[in-house]
Amino acid sequence: MRFPRTKLTATRYILIVLQLVRKNVRFFLAAILCGLALRLGFLLHFPGVVDDSRLYADIAMNWLQYGVYGITNSGQVVPTLSRLPGYPAFLAALFAIFGWSNFRAVLLIQVLFDLTTCLLIADIARRLFSERAAKAALMLSALCPFLANYSAAVLTETLEIFFTVLALDFAVCGLAGLRPETSPLLKPKAGPWFGCGLSIGACILLRPDGGILLAAVGAYLFVLFVSAVLNRTGDTHKARHLLTILRAGVILVISALAPLVPWTLRNLHALHRFEPLAPRYANDSDELVMTGFNRWTKTWIADYTSVQEIYWAVPGTAVDVTRLPRRAFDSEQQRQETAQLFADYNQDHDITPELDARFAALAAARIHTAPLRYYVWLPAVRIADMWLRPRTELLPSDPRWWEFDDAGVWLAVSIVFGLLNLAYVSAAVAGLVRWREFYGLGLFVLFLFLRSLFLGTLENPEPRYTLECYPVVILAGASLLIGKANRANRNSA
Repeated sequence: MRFPRTKLTATRYILIVLQLVRKNVRFFLAAILCGLALRLGFLLHFPGVVDDSRLYADIAMNWLQYGVYGITNSGQVVPTLSRLPGYPAFLAALFAIFGWSNFRAVLLIQVLFDLTTCLLIADIARRLFSERAAKAALMLSALCPFLANYSAAVLTETLEIFFTVLALDFAVCGLAGLRPETSPLLKPKAGPWFGCGLSIGACILLRPDGGILLAAVGAYLFVLFVSAVLNRTGDTHKARHLLTILRAGVILVISALAPLVPWTLRNLHALHRFEPLAPRYANDSDELVMTGFNRWTKTWIADYTSVQEIYWAVPGTAVDVTRLPRRAFDSEQQRQETAQLFADYNQDHDITPELDARFAALAAARIHTAPLRYYVWLPAVRIADMWLRPRTELLPSDPRWWEFDDAGVWLAVSIVFGLLNLAYVSAAVAGLVRWREFYGLGLFVLFLFLRSLFLGTLENPEPRYTLECYPVVILAGASLLIGKANRANRNSA
């Protein structure tokens, strides 16, 4: 593992960035303007205001108007812990400035956040690889239709991705001071680790799975610590180096978890419940969690289409049992049993505790019959589906695009988006193979691995859940454009 060999002060860093922009001002301006045009196109023609958007907005407006972090239920404001406060706070701030439910203002601000994310991705590429890779990363991120599409949706993705990239940028900066030959001679700055931790804290306040990034960075620091302990080179400054790594880890964890303290105390005070994050199924205390139905779903679900047609429909909407794939049944008897369950459900479109218990029994039987399918194969297929499916879920495209029944234009959009996504992912795989000679590879690969592993455990494999990984995809793809000279004598900043 190789680390940069020069000390980078804040002043020198700013000068390097300004020098890069001055040398390529036309390129940077063109990339940002192209990215802005793409995002405004999605904003004007396909603004995403969905059910989750309205729920977040309801919490934000109740927080502003009544001082209660809650949802409106039968005309009453009821305190809630179903959603973390990061995104409602963002909406509340913008509603206070631009007016109630001004979603257009929210989307415009998100576009600015997303463009800033592109610049941060370029900065990481500059630190890791070269100026050429930074320009490639900027263009790949600015013109990425998947990032642009979600900047035009009133959802957490854009802010989550922004803080993820900010945390990774701080981490790369902090890791530069942890190489064995540097830490004993220079006093590594605590600032990057504070910045990384606070950025991760912001990720967690937006969505609980933001904690995966904390696990990835913390685990990488642990690997560095163990590697230093096992190092038998006889370094006289070994103890100081170990303390430097330990100090970085402590700062990271404290600064990442500190923002959760007010939320945890609020839940204890208002709801008498210890909940530092949000419930697994985003439910409030008085809501029934359909654990049996959810477990049964995980015995067969593998693609986003089933999420739309089955998982999201329950409860509240009639379900057509013929939409279930063949893998949902192990026998004709099981098919009839499942059909009877849905016939009972369709009577009032609700899951009662008794009906949920019947789904749980069916799930237990299916898991007993094929445990590897439940614990290994289906999670792997769900992960593959989230990574490789055309990312058109916010567009009017038919989710069953492979049946070729969609309108010609939207079928073409699905195919083009699918090919673009495949190109990004393929370039990333090739880049990661080539990236083995650069420092920081372990951190980025660990983040990709942990997040993908977590996503395989979900009942709702939505492609948007891999978008937090897309900055790493773009960085790995940009690394392909590094020439031999850049690899041998890259900028150490």
